Amino acid sequence: MLKKIKVEDVAPGMYIQELCGSWMEHPFWRTRFLLDDPKDLETLRNSSIREVWINTAKGRDLEGAREAVMEAEREADVQASLEAAATVERHQEPVSTAEELERAVTICRKSRQAMTSIFGEARMGRAVDTELARKVVEEITDSVTRNSRALVSLTRLKNADDYTYMHSVAVCALMVALGRELGLEEVELMAAGEAGLMHDIGKAAMPLEVLNKPGKLTDEEFAVMKRHPSEGHRILQAADEALHPITLDVCLHHHEKMDGSGYPEGLTDEQISLFAKMGAVCDVYDAITSNRPYKAGWDPGESIRKMAEWADGHFDPKVFQAFVKSLGIYPVGSLVRMASGRIGVVVDQSDGTLLKPVVKIFYSTSSGCRIPPKIVDLSAPHHQEAIAGREDPAAWPFPDLDELWSGLPVGAW
Repeated sequence: MLKKIKVEDVAPGMYIQELCGSWMEHPFWRTRFLLDDPKDLETLRNSSIREVWINTAKGRDLEGAREAVMEAEREADVQASLEAAATVERHQEPVSTAEELERAVTICRKSRQAMTSIFGEARMGRAVDTELARKVVEEITDSVTRNSRALVSLTRLKNADDYTYMHSVAVCALMVALGRELGLEEVELMAAGEAGLMHDIGKAAMPLEVLNKPGKLTDEEFAVMKRHPSEGHRILQAADEALHPITLDVCLHHHEKMDGSGYPEGLTDEQISLFAKMGAVCDVYDAITSNRPYKAGWDPGESIRKMAEWADGHFDPKVFQAFVKSLGIYPVGSLVRMASGRIGVVVDQSDGTLLKPVVKIFYSTSSGCRIPPKIVDLSAPHHQEAIAGREDPAAWPFPDLDELWSGLPVGAW
């Protein structure tokens, strides 16, 4: 039995079914939980949330409360509330990368908490909280809709300890950005995001000593890890609510390759769905650009170049081309050398051409020192500056490179 009550009427022992309002404003990363901690009750009352839905079948009832409507009407109201919440901040006008980066920090923080919980529950054999997963997908989709580069760029800054959880968040964002480039409809776009978020849930069933091994896996250990798509498919089939078929497909097949050399089923080109092909590209890109226990992540621009070398036999050409277009030839965060000899970092893409992004120039090779940062849109009319090539960040003493392109202080992400 569901009841909508005021926050001041909430008491310990109640089961919170839904917090009314936008997920980004909620004081908790969970969507449904038993309120059994006095600190959680205090946090709820001090938040901006004014009403909640409680489930009296799973927790304490509101004693003396008047029955409002029949249960079917309550269920309909809950559904309407969820749909209304899902449309909060949807279909907004585009914003700059710098503006969206500030919001993306909060989305990353809450998404990290949510995915840590989802993986933890799966590791203990419990059903996946699909409602929580969908909240994460909605916020990520909204962010990518406002600006396709901010969140995608920020998730690359995950540390090695966060990799398993934030990799899922990053692939979700990449799938949504790629889906937009491919012209997917709204329902398919959300399904692609959900698929990206849950594609690696099978790693929750992998032995921690193998999953977190800091060095190269042995053949036996790799054979164990190759079971994670099948394990993930099994976990998702047991979710508390049915997930989109696309999500299960991508989970099972994101390691398949066009030439049949992938796993677990060795599928070839036409046997692999569009969404699984998308998942393959997004998964690889985030993996090679991320810091791992055994290696540092590659520069975004260098990663695109490497993937282009592997594309034949591995990736669907049309999907890979759309992926490059969604990120740019020089993705945000790429270190580049200008024709003038100065060094800059890509901070945004321009609307005109993939070869002329927006660059923050900050170093002079002729003087061998920093210069006052200057942002230059290479696509602007009559602009004389141009990119001569990529630079390897490891070859330069720029420890603040991530701060330079993001405009965020160290530790903000």
